[in-house]
Amino acid sequence: MEELTKKEEEVMQVIWHLKEVFVKDVIEYLDPTNSIPYNTVSSIVRILEKKGYVGYKAFGKTYQYYPLISKMQYRKFSFSRVLDNYFDDSVENLLSFMVKEKKLSAEDIQKIEELIKKNEDHE
Repeated sequence: MEELTKKEEEVMQVIWHLKEVFVKDVIEYLDPTNSIPYNTVSSIVRILEKKGYVGYKAFGKTYQYYPLISKMQYRKFSFSRVLDNYFDDSVENLLSFMVKEKKLSAEDIQKIEELIKKNEDHE
């Protein structure tokens, strides 16, 4: 799986949300004033197709696009890259960072402990 650029990811988010889209649907979703050039979005969608993220159905000269890779699959891929590249593949380093940056409250930590306990009970 290839990493997406910010613009590719933005378009992919729309495709995941709407499930099946024409380029005009993506434009309308991203910018209801339709100020984004059609060719720009069309190019991004074609790149996503080449990268294997979307498939399409042809309707004459028009194409309807749909996701081939789920949002969950991409989430796992992205998270794995972040964990590996920025936290030396260590959940402990990630959680330590989050605590130091005050991104985890006591309530969040309690929820994590509950998730761990629930996971242990199912093993």
